[in-house]
Amino acid sequence: MIAILQWTTLAVCGLIAVARIPSALRGKNRSLFYIFALMTLAILLSIEAPYVAIDQALGGSNIANLLLRFVIFAAIYFVGVRVTKGFGAEGAYRLITGRAGMAVLLLISLAMVAVFFMMDTAGSSAGLVGPARKDARNGLLVEYYGAAGRAYPSYVSLVLLPAMVRAVGSRLPGLVRVAAGLLAGGGIAIALTLLFPVIPRDWAAVEFVVNYTAVLCFVIGLALIWAARVKNGRTGGGRETYTEK
Repeated sequence: MIAILQWTTLAVCGLIAVARIPSALRGKNRSLFYIFALMTLAILLSIEAPYVAIDQALGGSNIANLLLRFVIFAAIYFVGVRVTKGFGAEGAYRLITGRAGMAVLLLISLAMVAVFFMMDTAGSSAGLVGPARKDARNGLLVEYYGAAGRAYPSYVSLVLLPAMVRAVGSRLPGLVRVAAGLLAGGGIAIALTLLFPVIPRDWAAVEFVVNYTAVLCFVIGLALIWAARVKNGRTGGGRETYTEK
């Protein structure tokens, strides 16, 4: 089931990214292409077979996992910028791109990198399952590293949540309100990842479901915003904020 969810999510992200290439080459809404491309790469690095192959090429010390974390950071950053601009959430935009947002990103990134290099990361292992089982110290460091990796996406998601909730109850077109609802759902799912340390190990599958639910909510939500933009252009409607680049 988990493998089906992983490959299905990868296919959805990849197909949407490919569909965005013509528009990106014309300079239209390139931020959407960046988001879908980054999410596709993130999902690819989350699947065991491609992860191990890529990490082996990088030296077999799980550098691919560190790369995965920063790809996720970049993807969620672009999501934050795209959504806050599209929905006119200026306060949220400043909290993501301003000094506070950059400070949060920097501190979390430094903490994550520091913990990574404190671990014994030898031996390619998706999800750092192998390093976590080496000894108690390494297992604890893997938990800290994972918590740092979840912190920035959760920060951005919680910043976006109020604007998405307002959009759902607004008078925006139905397609856009559905998209806002999905983005809000994705944000909640990401915020729930902060609870992963208290989830029993026997419930590990729950973590996969929460992670991939978040990705699918964001991808489908952004795709609906794109569809709303296309529909708005075809009907000759007025230019709405949510359709802007």
